[in-house]
Amino acid sequence: MRIATTIFLTDETITPVRLAQELEQRGFHGLYLPEHTHIPVSRESPYPAGGPLPPEYGRTLDPFVALGQAAAVTERLGLGTGITLVAQHDPIGLAKQAATLDFLSGGRFTLGVGFGWNAEEAADHGVDWRSRRAIVRDRMALMRALWAAEPTAYDGEFGSVSASQAHPKPVHAPRERAGAPPLTGPRTLLGGRAGPTLLAHIAEYADGWLPVGGRGLAEALPELRRVWQEAGRPGDGPEVVPYAVLPSPGKLAHYAELGIEEVVLQLPPADEAEVLRTLDAYAQYL
Repeated sequence: MRIATTIFLTDETITPVRLAQELEQRGFHGLYLPEHTHIPVSRESPYPAGGPLPPEYGRTLDPFVALGQAAAVTERLGLGTGITLVAQHDPIGLAKQAATLDFLSGGRFTLGVGFGWNAEEAADHGVDWRSRRAIVRDRMALMRALWAAEPTAYDGEFGSVSASQAHPKPVHAPRERAGAPPLTGPRTLLGGRAGPTLLAHIAEYADGWLPVGGRGLAEALPELRRVWQEAGRPGDGPEVVPYAVLPSPGKLAHYAELGIEEVVLQLPPADEAEVLRTLDAYAQYL
């Protein structure tokens, strides 16, 4: 099982460069970073985990800038977002960011896609909260047009782009889909709770699922694999990568029994000394 990590990198934590170097030297598979552009102080949206919102949510570094630093000082470390709030981005600019990071890292980038939980944050970006899933779906299709090998136009409900020269291209080869154009772009994982809409979207425009904590996997996987196969996607099913996991030997053994090949462990949003102590503790899982 590949062991990756995630952390809220902030202006008060270990730096991206030092963390990336330590992860690669120790044999960890990857580094995923979350995204929040800002946290409005009105705090109308409840924190999904309950209780007060941890302060690191309002201090996160931009994941693409931080992962660019990590890419420059490593050769093998996987680099991912966990997640990118796609609805809050201009899709033409985001397509360029993702393709550039993937190209410069030699194909090491994973685009984790999320729909968000903070309605106030999304509103400041002009996002209609009830439409955010449809917006994400539409913007992913627009980005795929820009990532296509040949100039490809896209005219969607929430955005459009003319057939364009758009380079660099992501390194990941296009993935076949029955009855639909190939899936272009970097490896893409969708976050969120299992449900009919999410499972259908994974089968339509992603490579897999990024479930936070991994709870309920045994119940959700059979349905996810069924939806995947009915959509004409190849193989036995999508990649499933439990995210932000606090590990134990029993938990990782359970994932292995389910056929999970990668898991993302949660690191504390702390200074270098504390993060390195946590990596020492996680070394038993490598």
